[in-house]
Amino acid sequence: MAENIKITLYRSLSGCTEKQRAVVQALGLKRRGRSRILPANEAVRGAIRKVPHLLTWEEV
Repeated sequence: MAENIKITLYRSLSGCTEKQRAVVQALGLKRRGRSRILPANEAVRGAIRKVPHLLTWEEV
């Protein structure tokens, strides 16, 4: 298992619920096309599972 995960917001947040927006904001993503490198722990993986239709990710 990798130590980090690179997460990119590739879909817009318009039309999403407030919970989905909160999850994306908690991951540190603000605008479409922005990326973050986060630790590969269960909290981050759980957040990715909540909004997989909005994100792309890869293990780094």
